Amino acid sequence: MNESAARPRADARQNHDRLLEVARDALAANPGVSLNAIAKSAGVGPGTLYRHFPNREALVLGVYRKEIQQLVDLAPALIAERPPMAALRQWFDRLAHYGRIKQGLADVLHGAMSDGVLRDTYGPMVGAIDQLLRACEASGDIRAGVDAEDVLLLAGFLWRVEPGQTGQARAERLLDLLIDGLRAPA
Repeated sequence: MNESAARPRADARQNHDRLLEVARDALAANPGVSLNAIAKSAGVGPGTLYRHFPNREALVLGVYRKEIQQLVDLAPALIAERPPMAALRQWFDRLAHYGRIKQGLADVLHGAMSDGVLRDTYGPMVGAIDQLLRACEASGDIRAGVDAEDVLLLAGFLWRVEPGQTGQARAERLLDLLIDGLRAPA
């Protein structure tokens, strides 16, 4: 097989990425949205969608993996750009946004989740949180020895907050409590 055959064409990559973006928003708004409606909104035919994602579960897992990867990639970028506590808070704000998106995907995602997908995404998420926590610990902003997995478990409330402005306000208050609980004693 030649090298160009192993890489997707640029237009195929664009279609793939566009399908994931449109699917994320469409599924968050209406978990029952049809795959044909997603394809149409993405400006591609149903055949193109099915070439990339043979079924609904594959599409939902694609959205999930992309969102997780974006969160993982965001951690070091925020650490480089902001003071550690500001980076931590912004990362959790992004996680809260993802939590609102995930609500629309929860049923399908739960059914499609496998041990392999969980293993591939859980470790990197814990690693991203650990990077943020270690930066905050080094700056003296949070107490020493905070466990990243414990923090991720605590942040699970983000998946339970109701959608809408009331839920968003509640998520912000709960994130404030989480961040305040991590702070180093004065």
